[in-house]
Amino acid sequence: MSGGWGLGSTPAEYSAGSITLVEGSTFCVSDSSGTIRSGAAQGVFYMDTRFVSSWRMTVDDEDLEDLTVFDRQPHHATFLGRAKPPTPAVDSMLLVQRERYVGAGMREDIIVRNFGPEPAAVTIDIELDADFADLFAVKEGRARPMSDRTVRVAGSVLEVESETVYARRGLRVRADGAVAYRGRMSFRPIIPARDEWRTTIEALPTLNGTETEPKFPLNQPIENADPTVQLQAWSKQASKISGVDERIRKTLLRSEEDLGSLRIIDPLQPGRPAIAAGAPWFMALFGRDSLLTAYMSLVLDQDLALGTLHTLARYQGTKSDPQTEEQPGRILHEMRFGAEATLALGGGNVYYGTVDATPLFVVLLGEIWRWGLPDGDLQKLLPHADRALDWISKDGDADGDGFTEYKRQTTRGLRNQGWKDSWDGINFADGRLAEPPIALCEVQGYVYAALLARASIARHLGDTARAEQLTHRAAELKSAFNERFWLPDEGWFAVGLDRYKAPIDALTSNIGHCLWTGIVDDDKAPRVAELLLSEQMFSGWGVRTLASTMGAYNPLSYHNGSVWPHDNAIVAAGLMRYGFVREAQTIAQSILDAAECFNGRLPELFTGVERSTFPRPVPYPASCVPQAWAAATPLMLLRSLLRFDPMLPDGEVYIDPALPRSIPKLQIDNLRLSDTRLTIAADHHQFGSIDGLPPHLQLRAAGRRPEN
Repeated sequence: MSGGWGLGSTPAEYSAGSITLVEGSTFCVSDSSGTIRSGAAQGVFYMDTRFVSSWRMTVDDEDLEDLTVFDRQPHHATFLGRAKPPTPAVDSMLLVQRERYVGAGMREDIIVRNFGPEPAAVTIDIELDADFADLFAVKEGRARPMSDRTVRVAGSVLEVESETVYARRGLRVRADGAVAYRGRMSFRPIIPARDEWRTTIEALPTLNGTETEPKFPLNQPIENADPTVQLQAWSKQASKISGVDERIRKTLLRSEEDLGSLRIIDPLQPGRPAIAAGAPWFMALFGRDSLLTAYMSLVLDQDLALGTLHTLARYQGTKSDPQTEEQPGRILHEMRFGAEATLALGGGNVYYGTVDATPLFVVLLGEIWRWGLPDGDLQKLLPHADRALDWISKDGDADGDGFTEYKRQTTRGLRNQGWKDSWDGINFADGRLAEPPIALCEVQGYVYAALLARASIARHLGDTARAEQLTHRAAELKSAFNERFWLPDEGWFAVGLDRYKAPIDALTSNIGHCLWTGIVDDDKAPRVAELLLSEQMFSGWGVRTLASTMGAYNPLSYHNGSVWPHDNAIVAAGLMRYGFVREAQTIAQSILDAAECFNGRLPELFTGVERSTFPRPVPYPASCVPQAWAAATPLMLLRSLLRFDPMLPDGEVYIDPALPRSIPKLQIDNLRLSDTRLTIAADHHQFGSIDGLPPHLQLRAAGRRPEN
């Protein structure tokens, strides 16, 4: 996951057993009982601000005994507990059910059932607080109680408000039948024997005095609320994958739900959803993460790709600003809206310090064009792609050596600006840190793919001169890359070139991204494939980010020996592109096995400890869940195993299944390709069929991805 600007990229830890609920730009982190503990990295967050910093339910001044929690939907969970009995010798008669929904705040429906033979008179309190801390202050453990808060109580309404130089933020809490006190909502029901008592509490943010519109209004059934309806609509129009066993089906269903919950809507383009990077710390638009997730999710839905492209295009750089690292044509790294955003980002809420989002923008445009992008959208996005290519050849290559490199413009920027953007993520084989400017190997691959994608579009539009010029640039880059980055003595590609143009000689998973883009010469690909599946790189659960023989190797680290699912999906796609079927199948199976161990929901990353050492993958404690490109990983793996590649502008669709024996059959229904819906069926005997293909499209078989 990409890190926050100027903060390094390793997220703060939050307690084991945390429950995370997500809906758009709102998320809630609590413990397994539903309690939000003061001082912990928990809370209800909206627009990168924590509006609820503590939330504790008591019955007769006692905490509940936690029974269980049901994860219903990404935005909805059920917490079950029981009131403590008056003495340990008797069982409790009161079952407490709390239905929590998040979306522009939080709603909690409370049902208390009395199983006793007599009426129960109880005092139910919700103790709560709001600190309006910025997301990053919480993430780094810097959040402190605010001294300038105003607290107002009136009947059943409690309001907390704080005004800073940035904005006036507040929290309004209300519930019928409650008596509001400072920091507490109190109820005194008498629950009849064998009966129940219900109430609903709303906790809604206010911005400059205006209350957010509730996503779960009290005057309509929950099933008619916007988040529920939107998730159902998303599921209905998305592709459906069947034929796999129950374990993989569960993983795919979780992927669909998580991607649906991570969609964010630009209010200026409400019909174009984009994708947030992940919870709990990255519920915002991220250039690299959003682009790669959209690419990886194409077999499920292409609207995410289109919405992501249009949204990123609207914020594409137009000027040079060292504070935000904005440059003409550059695609943003991240957007933030919290209290510290304008301070941290040099007066704006957008930071541009990434080297790979700009070429990936063009790569995704080229890919969705292959899937049948409407001409109207192509014409709107093409100028932005050309501006991105201009950035690559100008600011992206400041020294003019033909390679795209990065170096932060101030000490407050990200030191490393590729996908391994932690401070120690790029190092030599002996463990020394590389000094920028750094030209990363995978970034050169992204640029190569971007040039070929734009050349294909130009050729299709009849601009032969532009197509030839871009194709020539791509060929020159490929030649230079294979000459300068290849380490003949080691037999692998350097992860990058440092400020002295010396090869950074660590063996990393980045070289698998080079296979994915096609920049690797055919004669070098077998050695790359061999290394990726070697003992030093492959843990048994996936390919490590850094080989175990390297000086900086640490399987418990963020980027120096851990396993990232999305990284593995890209590596597997690269191996399949070059015809290394067995190797790609091995990686796909290992990641799907890991997903089963995580109850179907892949985390952002997990440790690189050997599979032979423990029966399950060892978790990384601060891994984001749900996380966008981890959720998209199973989808990209299945696409790679199908070897499915549409090329609609040429009237062709390629499929050549290479399913492992562990997946004997696979079927995708309702797969959208332009204005048609297809059914793809395959089995491990390498038989593939497509139903619903229009007459003007021809089915082709291809063992490796056809060139642009």
